[in-house]
Amino acid sequence: MSKACRYPLHNLVITRRTFFSYAASAIAGYWLIGGCSLYSGRKVPETELSAADDLGTLQHTWTNVNGLRMHSLVSNDPLPSHAPVVVLVHGSGLSGRYMIPTARELTRDYRVYLPDFPGFGDSDKPEKMPDVPSLADWLAAWIVSIGLAQPSLLGNSFGCQVIADLAARYPDRVGRAILQGPTTPPDERSWFWQFIRWRQNQKYNPKSLDGVTNADYKKCGLRRMWSTFRSQLTDRIEDKAPRIQAPVLVVRGEHDPIAHQRWCEDIARLCPRGRLVIIPGVAHTLCYTAPVQLAAVTRAFLNEG
Repeated sequence: MSKACRYPLHNLVITRRTFFSYAASAIAGYWLIGGCSLYSGRKVPETELSAADDLGTLQHTWTNVNGLRMHSLVSNDPLPSHAPVVVLVHGSGLSGRYMIPTARELTRDYRVYLPDFPGFGDSDKPEKMPDVPSLADWLAAWIVSIGLAQPSLLGNSFGCQVIADLAARYPDRVGRAILQGPTTPPDERSWFWQFIRWRQNQKYNPKSLDGVTNADYKKCGLRRMWSTFRSQLTDRIEDKAPRIQAPVLVVRGEHDPIAHQRWCEDIARLCPRGRLVIIPGVAHTLCYTAPVQLAAVTRAFLNEG
């Protein structure tokens, strides 16, 4: 097959890489404009209201970090001041909102924070497009600005890559780390494979999640989503895992098509103090679809410390 597709009528030459880049952008654009529900055959029961609508004791706060306002949801339960702290770290294009169900499960035992990265959710939108290291820098600076001392970090999907980068470069900022459904396996670092895996995961997500993710994607914007996605594909979490000093729990849903079994085993093995736990009967977006189970394995892991 030729490496270029020629169109004599318009005198254009489009390389294969450019073609796939345009195709990926078109898919992402359709996704943002409201095409997230591209699938059928869901395996999770539908609910009328989003599980993210009930904030429980979580309250909106904004913190100035290096000249930008970062939004977060913070629990307000009557806990002692020395209660352990858990920070939930969201995935690509999203905000902390879809992690609210898990946050609510943890608030009775922990002080819980759900920050939105700059450029995402309700945080300020910087001009510079993000990548994994810059988001880790923002999160590390936010931890200091809000006055936290070595909190435990719980990430979903792309959030695990940010946590791994932060833990490797800022070991004094992390107490323990929970990596739930870490992205991205080396053999699937392409928009093609990630789109397929995303589609495969949709049947495990309830329809109520659509409104949450669609709203967050639109807040993020196509350009920032694309920049973050490209960083997700080039970031090598496997190179950082051996430098993580904190205890690490890798959590995988039994049916997760995005973070497959061998990949999760590799990450747990590469972390000097890592191990893997499998939650049966669930897939990738456990912070929304399986909050009770995710909170249970998180609580057991944190209580070890």
